[in-house]
Amino acid sequence: MKINIIILMQVFLFSLMGKANAQSLIDNAATKESLALYQNLHKLSKKHTMFGHQDDLAYGANWKYVPGKSDIKDIVNDFPAVYGWDIAGLELDAANNIDGVSFDKMRQYIKDGYKRGGVITISWHFNNPLSGGSSWDTTKNAVASILPGGIKHELYKNWLDKAAVFMATLKGDQGEAIPILFRPFHELIGNWFWWGKNTCSPAELKEAWRFTVDYLRNEKKMHNLIYVYNTNGVSNEEAFLERYPGDSYVDVVSFDLYQFAAQDKNVFIDSVKHELQILTAIASQKNKLAAFAETGFEAVPDPEWWTGTLWPAIKDFQLSYVLVWRNAGYMPSIQKMHYYAPFKGQVSAPDFKKFYKLRKIMFEKKLRRKNIYQSR
Repeated sequence: MKINIIILMQVFLFSLMGKANAQSLIDNAATKESLALYQNLHKLSKKHTMFGHQDDLAYGANWKYVPGKSDIKDIVNDFPAVYGWDIAGLELDAANNIDGVSFDKMRQYIKDGYKRGGVITISWHFNNPLSGGSSWDTTKNAVASILPGGIKHELYKNWLDKAAVFMATLKGDQGEAIPILFRPFHELIGNWFWWGKNTCSPAELKEAWRFTVDYLRNEKKMHNLIYVYNTNGVSNEEAFLERYPGDSYVDVVSFDLYQFAAQDKNVFIDSVKHELQILTAIASQKNKLAAFAETGFEAVPDPEWWTGTLWPAIKDFQLSYVLVWRNAGYMPSIQKMHYYAPFKGQVSAPDFKKFYKLRKIMFEKKLRRKNIYQSR
């Protein structure tokens, strides 16, 4: 009898330990699909890293709005596992986002990707609320202006209302809210956005982040959002966490880092590895997901960039996903082609096929079999 009691006590203790270590979202009222996604991504990231592409379904290097088309699919006969979108323009009641994508079409693309089993992430290059300029207008005190009591606080709430209205229309076939990896205030330690390190204090950014989460979660009842904290180019853990709003306000930790033409590939690989060591250590400590939220090499001039640079940089780390930026095609403003993923005939396309076949890398077909929106 005593032995049975001891065994029962051990089972109970192990059960409590399991619950303590279980991955849970910061939103206690999160939809079942959002919670299932988050927990399944934790499991998947132990063995796999999903591949993502910004604006993949809307346009490519030489096309726009072609149903069922994707530069990625043209090469490997598969879609990305992660679809990136940006909602800049909603705050201005624009019909199209910052990259010219119709919000009506974006809504359908998001539904399509979700229906096939893909993951959706959304960023927001919203305008400077204080000056009226773009995201890149680094007029100081813009963040302070949107805080409670600030002169643009009501305007900012109005912007969040508009974002909530749009995201509330993102529904699955059964009327369920599509889970969204929401990445506001991205690259927040850079100096190029109005929410960057040169325009606001760490305390102001933290307060803005917390207000944003609280407002969307508590006031707008958005329970399908998974919040992604995002930095760039940090040297140590302290720098990464300087503007971190707290564990109860973040679900995913991530960073962005691009390779540039003048940069040696080994320098880039070492930089990514250094960042990932910091990122994955923090993710492990805090029981959060880790992601490489933006990367790429413009025009991918290296024929073996995918297996010779990106893969060596990420292969030894547990990452939920890695996403490359958009294929804008020819841009008159810069008078050149602007793209980060290969397309038919592009010099790195053959190597991308090799990258696709790597066991650890996951595209949509492989992901679909995992039923990531269902709890297990």
